[in-house]
Amino acid sequence: MVRRTDVTGAAGVRLAAWEFADPPKAESGAEQAPGVLLLHGLMGRAAHWAETARWLSTRHRAVALDQRGHGRSDKPADGPYTREAYVADAEAAVEQLGLGPAVLIGHSMGALTAWQLAARRPDLVRALVICDMRASALGAASQHEWSDWFASWPVPFATLADVRRWFGEDDPTLERPRSTRGDFYAEVMSECADGWRPVFSRRQMLMARETWVHDAHWEDLALVQCPTLVVRGLDGELGRAEAQEMVRVLPRGIYAEVPDAGHLVHYDQPDDWRRVVEPFLAAELLG
Repeated sequence: MVRRTDVTGAAGVRLAAWEFADPPKAESGAEQAPGVLLLHGLMGRAAHWAETARWLSTRHRAVALDQRGHGRSDKPADGPYTREAYVADAEAAVEQLGLGPAVLIGHSMGALTAWQLAARRPDLVRALVICDMRASALGAASQHEWSDWFASWPVPFATLADVRRWFGEDDPTLERPRSTRGDFYAEVMSECADGWRPVFSRRQMLMARETWVHDAHWEDLALVQCPTLVVRGLDGELGRAEAQEMVRVLPRGIYAEVPDAGHLVHYDQPDDWRRVVEPFLAAELLG
């Protein structure tokens, strides 16, 4: 059964936290199942982690967070949508939900939030999974490209099928069709009076992105002391050389890649994603 718990984040922002399966029942006197906090990327939502959360829940208490500006969480008009706010929100979730020391699993922006929290509060994080997030600065040109891309969306979409078709096939930024990408974006659309629109503000997404694209994040990465798995999709945004350098910089880094996956690794190849993450968690938490 799906359960929602509200968490109070930085500046009183209400955050929706979701459990998509019951955690394993602890025997009398046994320790509680290890906590896992799942953090989606920019434009994502907690529901994108549903399949991952369900298989994690055989051994862990897995909670996925709708981050500020996303999903069912508050979307304050002017933020803040800073790195500090996102990290403070994740910290509040771990503490208020009693997950710590937790495993943090983050995709894209959520991965950056995860490693920045691990760097600042090592007492709250026992292991970390970074999925397809770069540590290098992306620069102003990248932000301009995203602004242009958002402006190109044919919003409102007439139907959900149109959403899936545009993001999975017709988006001119796509190198090749990916039906899973269409499914991913269909999850973040809501039916309005004039058609289907995103559940987030594109302006707010650019505000959030502005706070990390101009800076590199290697120093925070080097401060992460817990075991860390760096996962990239073979056709994702994180290149192999940079991913391997991230592993070298991490004191306890491990590298993995998923074939035939783009940026949305856990959506593109869910079985292979599980095959690289599950053994890592078993070795670090149960071995």
